[in-house]
Amino acid sequence: MITRSREIAALLGLGLAAATVAGCAASSSNHASTADLAKRYLAIATPANRVLDTSFDALEDADDDLSAASVLLQTIVSTERGFDRELLDLKLPSKMGATAIELVRVNEARADLTAQAASATSLARLRHLEPELDAMNAPVEAQVRVLRKALGLPPPDTD
Repeated sequence: MITRSREIAALLGLGLAAATVAGCAASSSNHASTADLAKRYLAIATPANRVLDTSFDALEDADDDLSAASVLLQTIVSTERGFDRELLDLKLPSKMGATAIELVRVNEARADLTAQAASATSLARLRHLEPELDAMNAPVEAQVRVLRKALGLPPPDTD
């Protein structure tokens, strides 16, 4: 079945990114401290990760149930896109903001493919998309590591 590391799964609006570039590029004097930003990041990432963990665990159990897999994949897409919107709303300083925009870009591409998987009309089609979905984790994971480092957070737990 489709796999994603726990922290990365939360990640996951190119239009939203473009609309917030100006806000993200504002001078850092208008922003909260790095510790405050890290706390705000975790406040959105933690609940999203819980939903994603539950959904991915259930998705493994729904390996032969297209209808259940579709519902779970739709939940994953919704959660990832919600996380992306909230991440952009943090209005991070320019360098972190640029990383957040890139994270949203790659996460939205993955969410688009996940949405295609959610609308698959056969288990064969869903399974056909799994390798591509799995491959899309690496660029998301890379951006999450960069952002977490900039926020003074440890690397994500990938268990």
